[in-house]
This record gives sequence, C-alpha cells and structure tokens, in this order.
Amino acid sequence: MPIEVQPLTTADIPGAIEVIQQAFADDPYFQWVFDNEKFNKVRNYGSLEARCLWGIGNAIFHVAVDTDTDPATKESKKILGVSCWLAPHPPSEPESWYTWSQNWVLWFRQGLNNLWHGGRGGLNIRRYYIWKERQAEAQKSIWDDERGYYFCNIVAVQPDAQGRGVGRKLFEEVTNLADKEGMRCYLESSRKEPNVGIYERLGFEMRREMECRDGEGEGEACMLYCMVREPKSSS
Repeated sequence: MPIEVQPLTTADIPGAIEVIQQAFADDPYFQWVFDNEKFNKVRNYGSLEARCLWGIGNAIFHVAVDTDTDPATKESKKILGVSCWLAPHPPSEPESWYTWSQNWVLWFRQGLNNLWHGGRGGLNIRRYYIWKERQAEAQKSIWDDERGYYFCNIVAVQPDAQGRGVGRKLFEEVTNLADKEGMRCYLESSRKEPNVGIYERLGFEMRREMECRDGEGEGEACMLYCMVREPKSSS
C-alpha cells in the first residue's frame, strides 16, 4: 500500500471528512464537548466542510492517500489520513487583513450552516469556551518562542489504516519543514494512552496537562495533554 501525502483539494473534502468523523467518533474531547443525543452528523459534516475550505488557503492541510489503483473500478486516491496545521505567527505581529477577512468568511459559512440545520448539532457552547479559556492559559504558559509555533490542529487516520505509518508520514511533512526552519511544533491530545507515547516517539515532549472542567468540584472534566517538539539540528 504506497502512501503519498498531498495538499488537500476541494475534491478530497468528502473523503477527508469521512476520515475525521470516523477517527474522532470516540475521542474523549469530542465526547465531552458534544451531546451524543443531539449530535447531528450531517450538520457536523457542514461544519468540517467549511473548515476544510478555509484550510485550503489558510492552513497547512494534507491528506495521506493510497496511490494504488483498483483495476476493477479504476478508482484511486483513497484517503487514509488527514492533518491540519496552523503556521507559526509571532504573537507580537498584528493579524493581516487577509487572515482577518478569511476568518470572517469561515465564521459566515459556519453561521449559514447553523441556520440551515437549526442549531449547532449538539455542540455544548459552554464547554467549548471552557476549553478555549484553558487552551489560552496553556499556550500562554508554554509558548515562549516569539516566532510562534507550528500548531497541529487536526490529525486523523482511518481506523483500518492505523499502524501502517500513515500518521508518521503526515507529521513528517510538517516536522521536517520545522526542523529546516528551526521552529518548534505544538499539539494537544485528549487521549493519554496510547497517543502521548506515539507523539513522544515523533519527538514531542509533555509540557502541561490541561483540565477542562464543567462546573466546580464534581463537574465533568476532560483532560488534554499539551506537547512541544523542539527542532532537530540539520547538521
């Protein structure tokens, strides 16, 4: 099964969304931030589609594909994995007009999606903003490189393709670039086992455990694990 990593195209979006939805179906953060009884997979598809369209021009969005061609159907380019990274941005530099306008385009598309489906498809807004607050705190305490970080926003591998090196190829597409530039990489994982160990083998180190708690005391909580990768010397 030859695997090739390629930039996401609009034609790849349906396959990429299928991989993301399958990979995150039992993700602890996903389970915490969505109400299972109200979850709307079709509405979630629309949200991910808007994110993919935004990501083609505003992020580092890749798909890992099986380049074998089925001789019976002549079909090829089966998507096995997806990754989305945000490029480094120095916090001292203001957001560009282009970035600002593209973020508003994403917001508008998401708003239309909410109107079309009559809601947010089971997304718990309170919990979403709890996570955003904890994330901001974690990044403020960890991010000390004024040049910014390559931020792994999404990495997903089709369940039946796991263990075949798909995730490593997706990571190396960006980590190799980060090494050349001498830049750090950052990610958050909501699954300690086995993910943290996998990311450690890719050069990441645990820097902080992030607790997202809904309410005081006995309120439901979701743990995320913040990891940083130092650039490897090219010499």
